[in-house]
Amino acid sequence: MKHIGPLAKLIEQFRGLPGIGAKTAVRLSYHILEMDKGKAKGLAQAILEAKEKIGYCQTCFDLTDADPCRICRSAERDVKQICVVEEPRDVAAMERTREFKGRYHVLHGHLSPLEGIGPDNLKIRELLERIHRDQVTEVIMASNPDVEGEATAMYVAKLLKPLGVMVTRIAHGLPVGGDLEYADEVTLSKALENRREM
Repeated sequence: MKHIGPLAKLIEQFRGLPGIGAKTAVRLSYHILEMDKGKAKGLAQAILEAKEKIGYCQTCFDLTDADPCRICRSAERDVKQICVVEEPRDVAAMERTREFKGRYHVLHGHLSPLEGIGPDNLKIRELLERIHRDQVTEVIMASNPDVEGEATAMYVAKLLKPLGVMVTRIAHGLPVGGDLEYADEVTLSKALENRREM
């Protein structure tokens, strides 16, 4: 179906977002057109403000509106313990647990030779600098439990071992409330591998 120019442009912009297919892009575009003009302006302003005011912390490379970010500024966070994650959204996920009291380091991706992503494309050099500067004693690898995430964790661990830094990996396995019969073999293997004494 052909759409009028401005609507077609809006649909195309939504289609460029991750996870948004053609039908969802059309539905969102029509929803915006049906919105009150003030709400539509508010949405547009929020997008522009986020783009203008949010950048990366030059210490941990998480998203922030102040540099350094609030976690890196906090005197209550353990500077000697760093949790390494792939993306800024992973910091938000870890923070929701309210368990981790150290600081973070965002790599901005994972190793993927097939996609041309090597160590120089990630914030690994900056991690090594932080470890020396802050005399870090533990690095927790919290990359995703997929092939690329595992390869990234192994690569970073191999770099850090000679420095005398303890490198740990978050456990992977069954989600709470999950059923064994629906779990795949890899998930069950990880659950067994990461078992602990009760």
